[in-house]
Amino acid sequence: MKFRILLLFTCAILLVAFINPKSEKQKAGITQEVFGKMPDGQEAQLFTLRNAAGMEVKITNYGGYIVTWAAPDKNGKQENITLGVPTFADYLKGTPAFGPIIGRYGNRIAKGKLVLDGKEYALPTNGSGNHMHGGKIGFDKKLWTATSTNGTEPSLKLHYTSPDGEEGYPGTLNVDVTYTLQKDNALRIDYRATTDKVTVVNLTNHAYFNLSGMKRDILNQELMIKANKFLPTDATQIPTGELKAVAGTPFDFTKPTVVGARINDTMDTQIKYGHGYDHCWVFTDQSKKLKLGATVYEPVSGRYMEMYTTEPGVQIYTANHLNGKVQGVEGVPYTKRFGLCLETQHFPDSPNHLNFPTTTLRPGETYQSTTVYKLSVK
Repeated sequence: MKFRILLLFTCAILLVAFINPKSEKQKAGITQEVFGKMPDGQEAQLFTLRNAAGMEVKITNYGGYIVTWAAPDKNGKQENITLGVPTFADYLKGTPAFGPIIGRYGNRIAKGKLVLDGKEYALPTNGSGNHMHGGKIGFDKKLWTATSTNGTEPSLKLHYTSPDGEEGYPGTLNVDVTYTLQKDNALRIDYRATTDKVTVVNLTNHAYFNLSGMKRDILNQELMIKANKFLPTDATQIPTGELKAVAGTPFDFTKPTVVGARINDTMDTQIKYGHGYDHCWVFTDQSKKLKLGATVYEPVSGRYMEMYTTEPGVQIYTANHLNGKVQGVEGVPYTKRFGLCLETQHFPDSPNHLNFPTTTLRPGETYQSTTVYKLSVK
């Protein structure tokens, strides 16, 4: 009898393993593999972070790109929710910033000019005559040093030392960016930087989210932003310095509103300048605590994302310039409005606006910032 019970128990275990061969893959942890080679022969790595719920995020130490992020829909089906390209060679060719670390300065600095302690610095211009996303060779094109930590909440710490004068910026900047995949299906990003000379820092991640799992554009996704003001810009998308109320404008997302409701309002000058949304919203809560900044809901898949941050603002970009020429990991052409960026950050062109929160970093100080993207369904 005991032998028969033992035999039945063993058979049951084998049957479960046969029916669910991926059960071992659900174990939380982090793995790595070679992603490709840099032009100088150095190897770029691809790290896979996985939690016990089966969520999986792939990140490379080349530029800190979030390559894919598999998240379940309301039926439990795992699908990729971030735009990316199929191979490492595609990343080397360059992308429209599909999920990298952006630095030293995310967003724009007018005409590439800034003044620190009375000294003017000239930064390279690479977008409408302005300095954009750290310059021509920003942090998104660097091979970072990676340190991984295994466990139930696996993490990947990336380090880069930006030398004094790189892309025109003063000071040697030591930067750490840590990605942690949490038990609650949230990806936490912690930024830290120190300098040996006065400089400016504004770090962010430029992921394009599409909660449909790449099935359709983002126009019917519902966006809420906890911001009662935004930053109007000039025609080159440099802030005018005004903090304008969103009430009565196409920029009012204080209540969940579909992205496409007013995105083509040709009567609105700001929509014309951005070719849609490409603006910074000013959070109503300007504290440095980790607070809810925005939510996104995709009604068909049921995926719901909450974004928490310590930053004072978020640049919302609606993939206004994608044209279908780039094909993603799934072979799907990325067309206009196919992704939604929520770039948590200080304000664009802050060094040239004394009324904006400062982005100046001095020796002895530590730049710190945290953003959390949490996925669920409803």
